Amino acid sequence: MKNRELLSIFDIFKIGIGPSSSHTLGPWRAAQQFVDVLEKSNTLSKLEQINVLLYGSLAKTGKGHGTDIAILLGLSGDDPVTFDVSQVMPKVEKIKSSSVLKVGGKKRVAFDYASHMNFLYAESLPFHPNAVTFHAFFADGTARSETYYSIGGGFVSQGKESKQEAMDIELTFPVSTARELMVWCMRTGLKVSEIVLENEHAWRTERQTQEGVMMLFRTIRDCIYRGCHTEGKLPGGLHVERRAARLNRKLLQGRTYTDYDSWIAAIREGGNSFQYTLDWVSCFALAVNEENASFGRVVTAPTNGAAGVIPAVLQYFITFYDSYQEEKIIEFIAAASEIGSIFKKGSTISAAMGGCQAEIGVSSAMAAAALTECLGGSQRQVLMAAEIAMEHHLGLTCDPIGGLVQIPCIERNTMGAIKAITASQLALQTNPDKAKVSLDAVVNTMWETAQDMNVKYKETSDGGLATNIPLSLPEC
Repeated sequence: MKNRELLSIFDIFKIGIGPSSSHTLGPWRAAQQFVDVLEKSNTLSKLEQINVLLYGSLAKTGKGHGTDIAILLGLSGDDPVTFDVSQVMPKVEKIKSSSVLKVGGKKRVAFDYASHMNFLYAESLPFHPNAVTFHAFFADGTARSETYYSIGGGFVSQGKESKQEAMDIELTFPVSTARELMVWCMRTGLKVSEIVLENEHAWRTERQTQEGVMMLFRTIRDCIYRGCHTEGKLPGGLHVERRAARLNRKLLQGRTYTDYDSWIAAIREGGNSFQYTLDWVSCFALAVNEENASFGRVVTAPTNGAAGVIPAVLQYFITFYDSYQEEKIIEFIAAASEIGSIFKKGSTISAAMGGCQAEIGVSSAMAAAALTECLGGSQRQVLMAAEIAMEHHLGLTCDPIGGLVQIPCIERNTMGAIKAITASQLALQTNPDKAKVSLDAVVNTMWETAQDMNVKYKETSDGGLATNIPLSLPEC
């Protein structure tokens, strides 16, 4: 076990803008934190210049992941939860063309992108591969530097343990491992989601938690629907065609609808054959990650690169099990969050640390567990489903072509979703008492694999498909 972090549902699931939680959302939040440091130290008004230094994976795949874009918007005082996604590129282009940055939305300083945004491709810092340093220079000749690490899933660290107000928070059921979770479930008879929701009381009221989870769901719902109705090519230079809208139109065969609810009804009219259902799961996953690749608004689940797996499985459950019910949606997201927390505490959810097993693998495990719980599985079957899903993602590398969260990332979300559903079905049809592999064993194995994995397979675009596929080659 690596640590005993206190993690809420809203730490694992965050609303943000694509294409990457570790390379976009994390750096965005780091930039915001740096501006906050300047404001609290009363030095923002004296600011004359800011230099940005990107290290390691943030440098190597930063442009493809929009790290520079996120930092410019974060320094400008914009927030990824509320910022108008249609204005992402126009605002960044204005900053670049004018060579002026309005820090915190208040202080105008000269900012030459070519010289003040530095990609240090050959340099890494020891704490984590995703590092960014901000240098601020003031009118009185003084300066200030802060270094931040984007450690996966939108989490940001400064290289030391976060206090997280730990002294003020006491969870009813503290959990760091699957074994500890099972002990609480057996002692209380509560389901995994119920354990999670009890713990959430340490942060907020029950109603506030419910409202927050439903806000997450509405963001997921809107992302799926938008992605299934948007055509064109993805940005970044690979010229990847969006497929979800075309597949949506083909599967519906002319059936009409006017909104999300009538869209679900139209999908159900097509039946529930295996091929039909499989196509829709893929469509849902493609939709989310095409939105993510287009700087759309998504929910980290637990990361942006893997943002389509859990939404696809949740949408599958809602659509094909007639389960468009608030209590079921909350149950699904709560159960999924606990599995994500266990992986973050015991291993990693950062592809720069562990490869794609840390993103697609973890999201698949989360989705498998959540689906199993919602379909009536026992607590042991829930954990078994998560174990099965991750077991068959172990060793998966992160090798984005061109440093973009497109190939093979988008299709990998469809694979993760299908594996999650398969893992859930296997767990539901199995006596978990006879299982040979525990979830904790898989978490430990994943961390050992991550440590042994060659760094070129950890979101650097220095190995795998990233170096073997010509950039001009189409995705299919």
